[in-house]
Amino acid sequence: MMVTAREVKDRVIAALNDHDLEAAMRCFARDAVYVGPVGAAEGHEQIGWYFEHLLQAFPDLQLTPWCKVPVFDPAVSAVSEYVMTGTHLGPLLLPGGSALEATGHRIAVRAAGLCTIENGLIISDRDYYDQLELFSQLGLCLPEAVA
Repeated sequence: MMVTAREVKDRVIAALNDHDLEAAMRCFARDAVYVGPVGAAEGHEQIGWYFEHLLQAFPDLQLTPWCKVPVFDPAVSAVSEYVMTGTHLGPLLLPGGSALEATGHRIAVRAAGLCTIENGLIISDRDYYDQLELFSQLGLCLPEAVA
């Protein structure tokens, strides 16, 4: 029986919700690419580092899918819309390389993602969320615009 992209993506979401990094990584091909708002991660080592960092920053992280979009070829691709929730209790890497220390703030950030599989493993996973929405919930402000 052939596994669908939806089944694989659901496994990743379940593993991240269980904070089981090893189970999440078993869903990715060794040379997979993960792209998110903070940049691209290539291969198991980089993708694993990204998820590990996210789970350290938000140790109660939960991804709650609210829409699983039908796609043309479900054997190849899956699209999800979800809400990412958690409490910021560890350092969060910011653009430019600095880190935001724990704020204790709760977040609820809307997101969407698209994954593509080959031979039952994710080869490409792209997640999108509004970084401004995340940063404002953590209490960060953009510098004032110069008139």
